[in-house]
This record gives sequence, C-alpha cells and structure tokens, in this order.
Amino acid sequence: MSRPFVAYLRVYEPLSAFAEPLAGRLRATADAGGLDRADVGRREREVWLKSHLYAPADTLPGELPDGRPSTSAVRDVLVVDPAEVPGAPVGPGPLVCPLDLRARSAAAVVGFLTSADPMLRAASAVGSVESARAKAAAVLADLPRGAVHVVSTTWTVPLPWFALVDPARRHVVHAPRTDPRRQVRWWVAITDARERAERARELSEQAFGDTGPTRVLADTLRWLENFDDGSAVELDYGGLVQLLTDEELESDSSAQDVHAILDAIESEDVGEIGPRFERLREFWGDLAGREQLN
Repeated sequence: MSRPFVAYLRVYEPLSAFAEPLAGRLRATADAGGLDRADVGRREREVWLKSHLYAPADTLPGELPDGRPSTSAVRDVLVVDPAEVPGAPVGPGPLVCPLDLRARSAAAVVGFLTSADPMLRAASAVGSVESARAKAAAVLADLPRGAVHVVSTTWTVPLPWFALVDPARRHVVHAPRTDPRRQVRWWVAITDARERAERARELSEQAFGDTGPTRVLADTLRWLENFDDGSAVELDYGGLVQLLTDEELESDSSAQDVHAILDAIESEDVGEIGPRFERLREFWGDLAGREQLN
C-alpha cells in the first residue's frame, strides 16, 4: 500500500525539555529505539483509521472513546542521535519527536470546519466550529509547550521550508518507489534553522511584502520558538518520494534554488531570480497537477 503523499517538518527535542512523568515515558521509548521512520506513514494511517471504529464520531486519532489520550501514543515517537545533526551543537541526546497525532488532528479539524464549503461542513460528523476550537485548545494545552512537534503538507513541500536547511546536507536513501525506506531529508540544528528563517523572512518581505512566503516564514519562526534551543529540525519529503523517479530525486535542486533566490534578492541580482523560480515551478508543478487529478 502506498504511503500518504505527505511531507513533514519535525522538531526533535532533548528529553531534558520535558517534565516528568512524560520525560520518563519518552526515555523508555527512546531506549527501545522509538518508531522506525519507515513506518511513520503506515502508523499515522493506522491510528487515523482506528479512530473511525470508535464512537462518538468526533473521536480523534490517538484518543480513546471517552476523550482521554491513548496510552499507546507515547510510543509514537521518532528518535535521533545528536551526532547525526550537522551545524550548531544540539542535545543532550537522545533527541525525540512525538508525532502528536491527537493534537495535529484537532488542529486539522478546526482548519476543515473554518474553510470547508458549508454543505460539506454540514455533512460532516465533527460538530461545530466553536466546539472543535474548544476541543483543539484543550488538546493543545496538554502538550508541554502548547505546540505540536510536527507540521505537514500534502502533495508538495512549501518552498519557504527549504530556507531553513543547508542545501549541501541533503540525505537521500535510494530504494524502490514503493519501499518505505526510500527517503529524502535534511537535519539542522534549531538555532541554525531560526537564523536562516529570520534572514529569509526579512529578504522575502523586502521582495514580496508581508504575504505569501513571508507569512509562511513568519509562522514557521513563531512555531520554532516554542522548542528547546538544543533541538534539531528535520525536513522530510515523506511519501512524496513515491511520486518522484530516481532521476528526479538526483536532479532536485529545490534547496539550492531557494537559497540562490535569497542571495539574489540580497545582492539585487534580478536576473538570477527568474530562472530559479522557473526551475522550482517546473519541478513542483508536476506534483500539483497530480493532486488536481486526485
């Protein structure tokens, strides 16, 4: 079965950033190795499907029918060794990234009810906007800092995300397109990610005003400020690698192009910006077309 066509931006925090008793539970999960990253898409889908077997109908993934968080959710954690993260020092290790499926789902319900067509919203079984917002606020309040450790997007990677990473540090795992081990990702120290995001936000505002990529960068910066300074950030293509051939993965220069555009804005090299944007449009436009077909 195909993985969900989802890309991720994740934050991995030191265990010292969590209070007890959660820290102890996460420590036990980290000692056991955490969730295999090849299983992340399958696990997220499994938890989501299981929630549809419960009553009431508005039971969230990672939640028991009575509204309490599932005790198994603490095992839905990715673990990374600080030694694998380039750039500024991170840690102490291990670094952990809870998937926060219950909280992410609560936020997604609010987004759906806020933006969906009224007829589609009325046909859903997830209640009113007001009740969904109240529940989402309560669920987010249960998180250590009121912020999820994972944000995701379907069918594409927001171009501003590439501003956070070092283009030269891309990690690619070649495997058959249906193999969950197939992977494209970057790791970066959160302090480096914040510095790059702030520079990109300032340059984007200079070139494009306070909308579009500038807003995405500002939102991303606010999100990153919620986490410990010893954290690491991961940009992961997730299931999108199923849609790209080996040749496309090798020729992908998205991170280089985004950084080149930022440098061109800074140096006022207008001639460099157009060709870079065109390359990005061609590469990601094909995936956007597939979304429309689905």
